[in-house]
Amino acid sequence: MLHQDIKGEIKVAMLAKDTARLGVVRGLVAAFTTELLAKKKKPDEFLADEEVLTVISREARKRKDSIEQFRAGGREDLAASEAAELVLIEKYLPAQMSEAEINQAAQAKATELGLTAKADAGKLMQALMKDLKGKADGSLVKTAVEKILK
Repeated sequence: MLHQDIKGEIKVAMLAKDTARLGVVRGLVAAFTTELLAKKKKPDEFLADEEVLTVISREARKRKDSIEQFRAGGREDLAASEAAELVLIEKYLPAQMSEAEINQAAQAKATELGLTAKADAGKLMQALMKDLKGKADGSLVKTAVEKILK
């Protein structure tokens, strides 16, 4: 289980005296605990791998947003810190699809469902995100859908 593996990374990071990785892993485990409590489960239970990936994706998205905000505010030092954390977090996520692969998948799904109007964008987005969950960035999927449905 991914949850157990990541929890075990705490000990590994402590023994290696890797403070950056330790901070990230502890943050992820805390996010898992929060998710467990939100789902009305006990804090000592474990999340399913799909739920773990959802939490990790959410944490990665938070770091990306923070990087944008820090750069907009001229705080490159804080943006660099967040970027370093993001690199460590992304190691736990499956490989992301390229923009070309997303465009191809979007075109195929639109053809399959017979969607051509701009009003069908919501239907196409929903179908694509279901298929590409965890494999593609939502903003790239949205861009691909907008290109296809004009």
